[in-house]
Amino acid sequence: MSVELRLFVCLRDNYGVLLHDSVSGATAAIDAPEAGPVEAALAAAGWRLNDILVTHHHGDHTAGIEPLKARYGCRVVAPAREASRIPLVDIPMREGDSVRVGSLAATVLETPGHTNGHIAYWFKSEAVAFVGDTLFSVGCGRVIEGTPEMMWRSLAKLRDLPEETKIYCGHEYTAANVRFALTVEPENSALRARAEEVSRLCAAGQPTIPTTIGQEKAVNPFLRADVPAVAAAVGLPNAPPAQVFAEIRGRKDRF
Repeated sequence: MSVELRLFVCLRDNYGVLLHDSVSGATAAIDAPEAGPVEAALAAAGWRLNDILVTHHHGDHTAGIEPLKARYGCRVVAPAREASRIPLVDIPMREGDSVRVGSLAATVLETPGHTNGHIAYWFKSEAVAFVGDTLFSVGCGRVIEGTPEMMWRSLAKLRDLPEETKIYCGHEYTAANVRFALTVEPENSALRARAEEVSRLCAAGQPTIPTTIGQEKAVNPFLRADVPAVAAAVGLPNAPPAQVFAEIRGRKDRF
């Protein structure tokens, strides 16, 4: 496999990721929360930036675009529906479009809800997806611009990816997400095991991602809104999954 990945912290709890194709030497940054950590990660690896793959327009994912493009002349790939709100976009992307980083190819998935134009990048052959703020480890993003129904459809789309797909999200929120998830499914043995793992990782100062689709299907209450036991646990037996999701998201917002 020709892909190499570097994960690093930006700002306070954002994650930056570099995706490198060892065949061509091409490198992409997934989002650009701030320029400094991206440049430091590039220097440490000895790579040069060719592309920035943007998931959505929020400033904590785009603030580094302008200085990075000024330094490296890199392409900026971004959601077409948010291109007017993102600096220096070169290539707008829509559902089903393909983008290449050297010999690596990603399919664009539109995943609105957190923002109306949010997208994810799925590198099928490498079994990795970059999901921004739609899906988190044991959580999901706030529904800011979209609707709960929209967000549920986006999460269900990601849930349909192969179970071995590694998931890189935009923030380190897992410990807080686990605490909330246990209020919904306190007897979920997979969730309890994940809670212990997250506790060990955090104590060691290690990241809790990547996670996988398979793991998230077992432990993430936001992906489990169509599981009857989860619906019953939030007092909505037999309710439509989008309604159950909305109830869980509302509880998390108040948690």
